[in-house]
Amino acid sequence: MVTLHLIPSDITDAYEVHEWRNAAGVVSTAHPNEWADVLAVLRDFEFRKSEVLTGGGRKSVIAGRIDSFLEARGWEERKFETRIRVDAAERDTPTHKVDCFKGRVGLEIEWNNKDPFFDRDLNNFRLLFDLRVIDVGIIITRASNLQSLFKSLGKKVADKYGASTTHMDKLFPRIEGGGGGGCPILAFGITRTKYIEDVSTPVLDLLSGSGDEGNDSDNGADDDDGK
Repeated sequence: MVTLHLIPSDITDAYEVHEWRNAAGVVSTAHPNEWADVLAVLRDFEFRKSEVLTGGGRKSVIAGRIDSFLEARGWEERKFETRIRVDAAERDTPTHKVDCFKGRVGLEIEWNNKDPFFDRDLNNFRLLFDLRVIDVGIIITRASNLQSLFKSLGKKVADKYGASTTHMDKLFPRIEGGGGGGCPILAFGITRTKYIEDVSTPVLDLLSGSGDEGNDSDNGADDDDGK
């Protein structure tokens, strides 16, 4: 049974959407308030040419826009302390932080990280689901067809958003391969529909004034904060 029909058409028109284990049905029926927040942030979201052309620092402006929107609605970054106890023996089973958490829904934002971060996110969702901490996991990333947009903006941009970074073609095979275990997972890929061409300055001029792109944590330099 597929429950993607529960996602409004304006969302499916603007995003590439995939689900695992009826995630859309789970989140929309069991967590309607959180689902309303997710729909609202997806509708509100846009990314601008000027942001694509410049570096993101410790956390990209693009990913931060989603964080800030959800934080204003009561979502929070969360890390859980978990342990396994067998008789008198106890050991920690650490999990990674979840970007945004509210009401048993976990949401991760992977705009431009190294693609192995998907493995971390999915494993985290699997653990938290098995421990009955979350009921569903959501990942917002790029649709893979944005690569043609980045290539049109010049080699430096194309290299920054390379094939080994986080986008849907890297994510969904991992989901189908069972990377998230039994956790229902909903994945949204940002498409060109959400792109705003806000500057007309030649690409090379803008890039030359933006600092060292190689230090942008969007490329996965930070183990927890790169997005």
